[in-house]
Amino acid sequence: MSRPGFGGGDLPAVFPDWSPYTDLESAARAYLRDPDVALEALGGVLRGASVLGFTLERFVNEVNGVWQEVVVCDGSRLVLWHGEDVPPGEGPPGSMTSSLRVVPVSSVTEVGCRRRLFRHDNGEIRVDSIDVYLLLTSLDESPPSEEAAGGPRHDALRFGKTLDDGGAGQIARLEEFARLVASVVGRPLL
Repeated sequence: MSRPGFGGGDLPAVFPDWSPYTDLESAARAYLRDPDVALEALGGVLRGASVLGFTLERFVNEVNGVWQEVVVCDGSRLVLWHGEDVPPGEGPPGSMTSSLRVVPVSSVTEVGCRRRLFRHDNGEIRVDSIDVYLLLTSLDESPPSEEAAGGPRHDALRFGKTLDDGGAGQIARLEEFARLVASVVGRPLL
């Protein structure tokens, strides 16, 4: 099974696993459809800074096509790259957006990590999924909904992996990323 991709190529319905790769470039080249676009954008901001950790996400949306994201932590910043196909009719065929966001780690006020565990009959416990959020000091820019009628909401970065979407390796790498960010939140910057 495949889906049409950027530039006329077909994308596999199941993406390669990036979790075995400890360096950003190898992981991006293994997993992203557009690694050169992502690495160029990230490199322009990182400019040789040490990459302490990262997480990657990619999925196919029935409307917009491919959605890709890279989040890098260099100890003082979170650098986020996001690439997304432009919906049909909103640009020439094969168009995509590429955006970058830099968030100082000092603006992260809370790190949350929820793991869903499954206990086998023999007592062994397996992690089935993980959801991570990073609560920021900035306010959410989305229009108020009925649920949020009580006032403004803080912006949050959210990441998730499951056994079906990423597998055990990516679940472990996302948990490792959450622990890294949690370890630098609230520490004085040198």
